[in-house]
Amino acid sequence: MAKYYKTKVLNSVEEVCDVVIPLRRQGRTVVTTNGCFDLLHAGHLQYLSDAAVKGDILVVGINSDAVVRKLKGANRPIQSEDDRASVIGSLKMVDYVFIFREDDPRAFLDILKPDIHVKGGDYTEDIIEKPIVEANGGKVVIVPFKQGFSTSQIINKIKLTSLKH
Repeated sequence: MAKYYKTKVLNSVEEVCDVVIPLRRQGRTVVTTNGCFDLLHAGHLQYLSDAAVKGDILVVGINSDAVVRKLKGANRPIQSEDDRASVIGSLKMVDYVFIFREDDPRAFLDILKPDIHVKGGDYTEDIIEKPIVEANGGKVVIVPFKQGFSTSQIINKIKLTSLKH
């Protein structure tokens, strides 16, 4: 199993393109999404499953550690970027994973030119990715948000539980 998922974790968006372009020429639909994926939970699994069924190949961009710190604060991420990429890469519904170091996904979306870019229901269709995805012939799809699941909530619950003991 370890060998399988490691082949799904690629080093750059350019490496993803090298793999995905021949598949796209075969008529396969490329779906992208992105996120921190710090502590994997049921909400993430539902989100990634919903994204995967939108096309043939699901590519996940993982925010780098530096970007997660910028977005979520100095105590995040809990897991390193390599560990987060390995965990997401081990999931059956995910075809390829890479770490991106920009503050937002527009640069990698301009390179990959996905047919579909998926975001969770905590976003609206008016996202910064939309113009670049549509300019390259793709579309943005918002999938339902699974209520009650949040990495921040899990971290807070762990903190509260540890204070009680």
